[in-house]
Amino acid sequence: MAGLAHGGHAPVLIPILMGGSALIIGAVIDPLYGLIPFFGIFCFMLSAFFANFWRDPDRPIPRDKGVLVSPADGRVMFIRRERATGRRPSKSEIESGMCVTDALTGDWFPEPTSNPLQFETEQRFDAVPKGQESDTDVFRVAIFMSPLDVHVNRAPLAGTLHRMEHRAGKGLRRGPFVAAYKKESQYNERVRSVFKSKEGLFVEVTQISGALARTIVPWLDVDSEVRRGQRYGMIRLGSRVDLRVCAAFFTPNVCSAEEQNPEFPKGEFVQAGSSILFTPIGN
Repeated sequence: MAGLAHGGHAPVLIPILMGGSALIIGAVIDPLYGLIPFFGIFCFMLSAFFANFWRDPDRPIPRDKGVLVSPADGRVMFIRRERATGRRPSKSEIESGMCVTDALTGDWFPEPTSNPLQFETEQRFDAVPKGQESDTDVFRVAIFMSPLDVHVNRAPLAGTLHRMEHRAGKGLRRGPFVAAYKKESQYNERVRSVFKSKEGLFVEVTQISGALARTIVPWLDVDSEVRRGQRYGMIRLGSRVDLRVCAAFFTPNVCSAEEQNPEFPKGEFVQAGSSILFTPIGN
């Protein structure tokens, strides 16, 4: 069925078949006090809901040189300049006793990686005070995806899917599941993907589960070649996607909810693959 994402055909077709069968049975054999036709109508409504959720429309992909497109549909929650202040520890670093433990986020080694802009492992980022900017800073854009948005995620640039890792929430096999529109949801269950451009620039995209979304589905393997705007996975139901890029090379091209722009009171709405989030500095 055209226009549906991977895995969406069965949830759409099965309720249609069940609903059609129920209406035929109700009309030809016995409506059972109207319950069977009611069940058939409910099945059609359920199929329409699934079709809306699994929809996967084609999108025009910008051809502008060096731009980064949105990995997700939704509202821009915030745009923040950040700096790495720690990283996930190795086994030896945990045993050294130098790690810091946070009840919400887990264990951190209080130093970033040797090159924090390569996003070699998950790092802890803090906001950069105004006037203290440096070339090792990153911009983070957070996009909230409501249950009504398209949930297929797309690559922000052309290059290679360099790294991918799954992180469960602190202390739980799965979760915690803080509502995706809250800032604390960044440590929900998540899948962190790092894309590497042909020029050697790295971009980190994190698919974050929400209070309703409990399944993140990657469609590509590590080392896969990707085109700008290519589909690479999806998150089911409401959720959030964060994008981090090097602040020395890119400038944001969208408006967030935190800016309190009357034109975009809930943040600018962006579409995966077609909305430009960042433009290269100098262009």
